Amino acid sequence: MLDLSVSRVHRLFEDHVLLSTRVDGVVVTPAVFLVDGEPMHELRGTATVLADNGFTDDEALDWMLSVEDSLGVSPVDALRAGRKAEVRRVAQSLL
Repeated sequence: MLDLSVSRVHRLFEDHVLLSTRVDGVVVTPAVFLVDGEPMHELRGTATVLADNGFTDDEALDWMLSVEDSLGVSPVDALRAGRKAEVRRVAQSLL
């Protein structure tokens, strides 16, 4: 859980530092996007690339959590493994 104000968390979503979705009307973000209670640094640029390619937050979230054939794992798992450049190349190729 983040120890931040609601307005700061909303700003993280707006700035694509974190991705979110609504579950039963509540805005949530997957715990896998956090490292030691902080937003994963590698996520921001990838989320921005996806947004620039026209992905909604829900579409970006689905892509980040689903196995991507060209990566062999989910993009978030690849980011956690230090494969940021590879993930962003794949994200840039999605149109």
